[in-house]
This record gives sequence, C-alpha cells and structure tokens, in this order.
Amino acid sequence: MRDLPRDEVVPTEIWTGRATNRAQWLLALGGCAFMALGIELAVDSAWTSGVAPLAMSVVGCIAAGLLVLFGTLAFVHVAVKVDKDSLEVRCGHMGLPRRRIPLSQIVGAEFVARVTPRQWGGWGYRWRPQQGTAVVVRRGEGVVLSLGDGHTFTITVDNAEAAVRVIRDRLRPGAAGAAH
Repeated sequence: MRDLPRDEVVPTEIWTGRATNRAQWLLALGGCAFMALGIELAVDSAWTSGVAPLAMSVVGCIAAGLLVLFGTLAFVHVAVKVDKDSLEVRCGHMGLPRRRIPLSQIVGAEFVARVTPRQWGGWGYRWRPQQGTAVVVRRGEGVVLSLGDGHTFTITVDNAEAAVRVIRDRLRPGAAGAAH
C-alpha cells in the first residue's frame, strides 16, 4: 500500500443504498392528529363525566399519537452501508434501530426481487421464527443475508443487486486486499 498525503482520505465506504416509503408519512400525520385531539380535549373540553375520564382520554390520545408518530417515522426510510469490515443498517431519521453485521459473520447474500410487508407481518423491524429477521420499509427488491449462526437477515433496499455483488465480492477469500 502506498503512503498517502495527510489530506488524502481513504474511503471506507464501499457501497451505500437506501429505500424510502412515502406512505409512512400519511401514518405519521395520523399520529399527529391523535396528539392534536388529545391537546384539544385537554385545552377546550366541556367534558361533564368528571376529571378521570377526561384525563384518561387526553393521555390515551397523546400516547397513541406519539406511538404512531415515532413508530412510523422510524421506518420512513432505511440506509444500508457496506464498508471494508461490515454491513450497517440504519432506520429512520435518527438512525434507530441500527444493526451492524461484521462481514465475517455473513456466509452468503442473495437478491430477492420482491419482498412485501405482508410476508413479514407489516412494515418495520421484524422477526419471524421460520423466516429470520428483516427491515421492511417498502415493497420491492431486497437483500437476504445468510449468517454464520444459521439465521437470515432481509433488508428492502434500492439497487439490491449491486449490494449483493459488493457483499459477495467482499466475502471471497482475498477480496479484502483487492478492493483498493
């Protein structure tokens, strides 16, 4: 390997991809509506049944709104990064939940042309005993990783075929030295 000048940076990122589900924004708006209803009840209510039912309604609306809002915003998009050592999956705007899988734990990668939320029981970070774990943010192409412990990890991501090629290249013996 050649010596690099101090201002030259060696790229650590080999491949990046993402997938987005714009329909999740509609669900997030629904969460905001629940919160607005809770606030409206708290501020301007002519509730005559007493304080306890009013408080339960306000807290229930705001809690449901927050749950829907943050639950959907966490899975509006997914970002996938493959570097020289690992594959990292980050969900939503805050990057949580996040999963980092060392390439040494991946034994295979397959392209899947159609992954659907229905296969996994909905959108989000999913686990099914017979299928493994998945991050599903939209319907479409994805990557299925076979892990050394016998489990699988599925990710919906745009340009999944390119991701599979990059991962397979990194898994071949001697590929780490051939990358740069």
